[in-house]
Amino acid sequence: MKWVRVCRMEDILPGLGVCALVEGRQVAIFRVGQRLFALSNFDPFTRANVLSRGLVGSKGERLYVASPLLKHRFDLESGEYLDDPSVRVPVYAVKLEEGDVWVGVPVSEAAKVGT
Repeated sequence: MKWVRVCRMEDILPGLGVCALVEGRQVAIFRVGQRLFALSNFDPFTRANVLSRGLVGSKGERLYVASPLLKHRFDLESGEYLDDPSVRVPVYAVKLEEGDVWVGVPVSEAAKVGT
């Protein structure tokens, strides 16, 4: 796993997302309380990079982001579309170290972007 520092924790307001370019990919990073989630910024329904501007909510115990365009809801942990589990967006490992937010990309994927 290759880890890329993207921002400080305080750069992400609680309940909102930010977008970062990580190894050539747009990644949406969300802060819910003190928890962090990272998934692709690409909405497969509208084919636009907009998920970081979506609304965070919950359905039962599941936290989701609703796309700002057509309100499709994606689980923040799994990337699964809540209305059809066969549709999902990629999720990324995310961690907090000394106030810095880091996103992980598998080394094999990181190598593909540079070629």
